[in-house]
Amino acid sequence: MPKTRLPLLKEDKPTKKMSRKITFILLLLFIALLAVIFFRSSMSRITEIQFQGNKYSTREELLEKSGLALGGQYFAVSNDAVADRLKELKTVQEASVEKEFPGLVTISIKEYPAVAYELDQDGVLEAILSSGAAVSVNETGIAVEKPILTSWGEDDPHKAKLCQALASIPNELTSDISEIVPSPTLSFPDRIKLYTRSHFEVITAISLLKDKVEYLNQVIETEEPGLIKMLEADSYVPFAPVKEENVKEDTQE
Repeated sequence: MPKTRLPLLKEDKPTKKMSRKITFILLLLFIALLAVIFFRSSMSRITEIQFQGNKYSTREELLEKSGLALGGQYFAVSNDAVADRLKELKTVQEASVEKEFPGLVTISIKEYPAVAYELDQDGVLEAILSSGAAVSVNETGIAVEKPILTSWGEDDPHKAKLCQALASIPNELTSDISEIVPSPTLSFPDRIKLYTRSHFEVITAISLLKDKVEYLNQVIETEEPGLIKMLEADSYVPFAPVKEENVKEDTQE
């Protein structure tokens, strides 16, 4: 009978595939360990917060609204989210956030401009921004060409519209206005009275101010002090001159 050969059994050897899997798992564990160590170290923390361009907003207000704090997670900071939170402040028009590793967060602020001033209930002068916000001027100084708002209610909705209108007009066209007083009527609930440094009295409406202000300046530059009305139609009437007889009587007295 012919002899039959039995097949040789192969010895068990670890495959290359299994070796690679173990190496990959060990690498992942090593990376995870490094990540844990890194995020617990000071390298992953906010070490400095800088604000630039803020004149009316205090550092404390900006920090509270931004949600940032020294020692917080640097990589958890979302630039857009922080900027959106800051723009909720009535003093902040625009905000941009930049991060510089390790730990530095720089925030650039663009604030609403001051368009007028007002005395509060305690007689303290405040700057009124184009957003309608009232801020202290103790440290920011006073721009003499801005008007004073008088007799306005704190929650008067027309006050905010007036601030927006003033912000849309070039400074050179409003620099002669010294005071603005509300003077509503049934026909014009947003009617106002303006008093100028050149001694004119002006009656107009907030909704018309932007379109009428050029006419106002033309009259101021060419006419004697008087009453200017800028409503549905424009008119100018000079103030009546003081009679000589009255002047003589006053002199004799």
